[in-house]
Formats: sequence, C-alpha cells, structure tokens
Amino acid sequence: MASFPAMKIPEEKGDYVYLVKCQDGTLYTGYTTNLKRRIKEHNSGQGALYTRGRAPVELVYYQDCGDRSQALQEEYRIKQLSRTDKVKLIQQG
Repeated sequence: MASFPAMKIPEEKGDYVYLVKCQDGTLYTGYTTNLKRRIKEHNSGQGALYTRGRAPVELVYYQDCGDRSQALQEEYRIKQLSRTDKVKLIQQG
C-alpha cells in the first residue's frame, strides 16, 4: 500500500477537487468549497456514504480549480483514473 505525505488543510474557501485516503487504504475523490469543513464532515460520518464506514480519512491531494465548473470537470476526470494513476497524481502533488 502506498504511503502519502501529510497535507495541511487550507483555511481559504475555493473550488477544490480533493482526494482522501480512507482508513482501509482506499481513495475517495470529491469536490468542495471548504476543505477544512468537508474533511471534518467525512470524519464525523456526515460526509459521503462511501467514507462513512471508512473513517478516519486523511487529505492526500487537493487542487483549487478556480471555479465550480472546472472543479467538477477535474473531479470527474480524476474519478475515471485507475488507482495507480491516482497514486501518481498524489505523489506528483
């Protein structure tokens, strides 16, 4: 299983696409305007159904895409990637 560097969660609001590593080692991709709030939601069981039984989650990648449309397009693109390609994306930062 790949290890990922710890990331500082930005305080600023924006249009983010992000990846979290779940407790079971799986990766979840999502979109948010507030990363700090969203990670708390995932870890408290209020996030996506996928992460509810896999908490705690750890932020391993994020990208501020500038606007909602671009962020949602990037989220879709990342979700189509294989796990290997997602790991490469995370490692490239």
